[in-house]
Amino acid sequence: MSEPDARVIQLVMSLRGQGVNDRHVLAAIERTPRQLFVPERFVDHAYDNRPLPIDCGQTISQPLIVGLMTQLLEIDDRCKVLEIGTGSGYQAAILSRLARRVYTIERYRTLAKEAEARFTALRLTNITPRIGDGTKGWPEQAPFDRIIVTAGAPVRPDTLLEQLKPDGIAVVPVDNDRGTQTLVRYRHESDDGLQGEPLMDVRFVPLVEGEAKAL
Repeated sequence: MSEPDARVIQLVMSLRGQGVNDRHVLAAIERTPRQLFVPERFVDHAYDNRPLPIDCGQTISQPLIVGLMTQLLEIDDRCKVLEIGTGSGYQAAILSRLARRVYTIERYRTLAKEAEARFTALRLTNITPRIGDGTKGWPEQAPFDRIIVTAGAPVRPDTLLEQLKPDGIAVVPVDNDRGTQTLVRYRHESDDGLQGEPLMDVRFVPLVEGEAKAL
């Protein structure tokens, strides 16, 4: 998609009006064809600002949430990013246009392989995908400048946060007592150690331990 169509422009304008004001993030969203990341039956809704179902009972996140979470990471082209929950690959594709390198983990083999094919088709060569247990992170590649989790963690994910650089940022949905999750941004605050800043309520599929062997 060499030129953005009206749907893309409308989506970007909508996101800007709802708080996604980082021009680099908006440009990455504009350049990433969301219709390639949704099932064929939902292609007509690819640029609706809402989540859509994908295989294995998972979802592709609402573009607004993708934009806000990406913006909260404060990524630049020197960053090495860890993503937990590849899903369709859409969030990783957005990250790859902003970061030096993206490492992404998916527990469902079907989703991981489909996402990898999309990365290849779009020539996104700075994404390294892996099938495995996202709750364990990627110790061999740690530490990371940024970590993003696209599933709801039951508690603060200390195993992942330990893989964050001292000056890094992590954005994680963490379960709350309202039946949803609170989006929390973690960063080191001088001598106070790693501090969490609760931002907004969100709704993600649960973060589950282990690799899904059957799918």
